Amino acid sequence: MTLSEIIQYGPSLLEGFFITITLGILSFIIAVALGLGSALLSFSSLRSLRFISKAYTTIIRGIPDIVLIFLLFFGLQTLLNELTDLMGLSPIFLNPFVSGIITIGLIFGAFISETFRGALMAVPKGQFESCIALGMSKTHFYRRVIFPQAMRFALPGLSNNWLVMLKTTALVSLIGLHDLVFIANNAGKATRMTFDFYMVTAVGFLVLTTLSILLIKFLERHYSTGFTNEVSSL
Repeated sequence: MTLSEIIQYGPSLLEGFFITITLGILSFIIAVALGLGSALLSFSSLRSLRFISKAYTTIIRGIPDIVLIFLLFFGLQTLLNELTDLMGLSPIFLNPFVSGIITIGLIFGAFISETFRGALMAVPKGQFESCIALGMSKTHFYRRVIFPQAMRFALPGLSNNWLVMLKTTALVSLIGLHDLVFIANNAGKATRMTFDFYMVTAVGFLVLTTLSILLIKFLERHYSTGFTNEVSSL
């Protein structure tokens, strides 16, 4: 009867599975954008911009993920209520999905910032000097020369952050998002088969992480092109 119960909840579980994937991908895009921006600010000649980058990474990394999720979900809702009252507008209600994307992206942006910072520092200084000597603009040499090399150093850190972030998405179920964990939890309570449905959830996350690892290995080969050949020829 266990299998029949799981099959009965199959469509709901599949829907939650895709919500989890979407949440993870969108959060990661925000995290990479924030992380790269923060890393670039940390190299700025302006002290105020360096301070913003340092404050962001220090504060976010020092607060537990679950606290930030609750703080931003309920705090942003309160702020939106006050703003709409002041402006005389209709209330705006925060969607748990949108709130989850913003929060997880904000959290992992701080960790990815350090990953990018270390990767940019790993690129030989001669590359920067050569680009300046050739008269290349900052935007051009970062996009065509520095960033491709930095990605080779950043990829291990980015892949670890992605895998951890994918599992962190489960916390968003605590604010009511109908993701895989939320649906499995409700189905387990309704059928008194909590263990079975959590096993399905565990398998679902294992599938996601396995596919992610395969993609990461492909990207590692792509960004190592030329470097591995050079090493093997020595």
